[in-house]
Amino acid sequence: MTEERITETEGPAGETHTTHTIITDREEQRRSGGGSGWMILMVIVIVAVAGFFLFSNMSNSEVAKDNAVAEAANQVGDAAQNVGDAVKDAADPAK
Repeated sequence: MTEERITETEGPAGETHTTHTIITDREEQRRSGGGSGWMILMVIVIVAVAGFFLFSNMSNSEVAKDNAVAEAANQVGDAAQNVGDAVKDAADPAK
């Protein structure tokens, strides 16, 4: 609650002085955050989104690495099969 008090005093020479006093309860001052709470919330949301994308990309790179290793293993297996066929053909003179 805010209260305004106006006091008028008159001096001996006839001059008038007016004083304005505004009284504010402390509860109202505590409730007004000034927007800093919203700023902190926005920073937290931005950090959370950035963390999500960072970990998402890390898992995608792990999958790509695993796929590359599997493909290389398949190519080694195919090459070994071709070598085995070549040795078999070289050992069989009748062909």
